Amino acid sequence: MYYMAKSSSAISSILSQPMNQLMTRLMYIVLLIAFLIIGYLFGQLQAANGGSTVAGNATAPTDPAAAAGAPAGPVFAEVENGHLPVKGDENAPVTIVEFSDFECPFCGQFYSNTLSQLIEEYVDTGKVKLYYRHLPLSFHPQARPAALASECANEQNAFWDYHNILFDNNATLGTATTDKYVEWATSLGLNANQFRTCLESEKYAENVDGDSADATAAQATGTPTFYINGQQLVGAQPLTSFKAIIDAELEK
Repeated sequence: MYYMAKSSSAISSILSQPMNQLMTRLMYIVLLIAFLIIGYLFGQLQAANGGSTVAGNATAPTDPAAAAGAPAGPVFAEVENGHLPVKGDENAPVTIVEFSDFECPFCGQFYSNTLSQLIEEYVDTGKVKLYYRHLPLSFHPQARPAALASECANEQNAFWDYHNILFDNNATLGTATTDKYVEWATSLGLNANQFRTCLESEKYAENVDGDSADATAAQATGTPTFYINGQQLVGAQPLTSFKAIIDAELEK
């Protein structure tokens, strides 16, 4: 009897409140639901852009055409090839420089879905040469250690093989440890002690930081970002996106 009486009293109290108070509470509830929906849609829009963005680097458009919503023209930049070994023929007419992050999921998508096709159609045929450069994003905790590990593999002439191992494990790279990086190096027949010493001392930190600085100078604000004979292409793009630019370059 007490529970029923108390419940009835509470209901009566709510119903006795002025109508404007009830409407105010209802409005707050509706606004809360609206904010949740907007936040979800914004997150989906970011994911649809196909790339991870460097935190804090987003800027408003300064070009009047861009501000007006007109299609932006191609972005070009003079980008050095970097210090890591080339993939393909050094005399190939088209050069692709990739700024990437081993932990970035979009970089992993490019590796899984597009890279092998790009190599088969353009690199192995002598039309394209590919260079990899580092852009480890600060919100990927293992991006920098992985970049340093790849440099240590490069010290033992195994950069591209180690590059493949890192991207084969892209989905779980966030939990990698020094021992795991050494284990992967050992699986390639590398000297484990030399590799561990190199990694733990961050021997090639200057190389990684230099690549990141060059990426910023070239307006690469996310990963992966590619420069195809200097023309920027951003995100985990399909082969068709690369093909359009490469074929146009080959016709020049």
